[in-house]
Amino acid sequence: MQYVLISACLLGHPVRYDGRSAPRDHEVLARWRDEGRIVPVCPEVAGGMPIPRPPAEIEPGADAAAVLGGRARVMAVSGEDATVPFVHGAQLALAAARERGIRIAVLKEGSPSCGSGYVYDGSFSGQRQPGVGVTAQLLADAGVRVFSEWQWTEAAACLARLEAGDGL
Repeated sequence: MQYVLISACLLGHPVRYDGRSAPRDHEVLARWRDEGRIVPVCPEVAGGMPIPRPPAEIEPGADAAAVLGGRARVMAVSGEDATVPFVHGAQLALAAARERGIRIAVLKEGSPSCGSGYVYDGSFSGQRQPGVGVTAQLLADAGVRVFSEWQWTEAAACLARLEAGDGL
């Protein structure tokens, strides 16, 4: 059986920066839960960040690949450099995926760790920009297919292809 890595906040765990969760209710998620496929992950908490914690964003003009390459930082609104725990948490998420042979992840959109379609622009003004978070980037670079919490049907179709032997 293939396991699926899922952001813990989407499962109702209060691990977000503001101490809240972002639970999602979808038939695919319910089925995966019943089948025992879910491996929860919160890279930021795994990386050592507290709950709650100041909001953080990737520096303006940079992206997750630059953070992973040591050319950019993840900064908290308080001015604190949060790069180390973000990268460490991403590495731990990848280790969890590798340990279970996980090839699919459903992660929280917009997060500087987990975003897969957009992240915030680093100005803390609420401005979105196309891009991915640090964990999403590291997982994708390692061959894990990353979906947002709005793509359950697509993730389920990908899992079905994978289990049928058709690849990602």
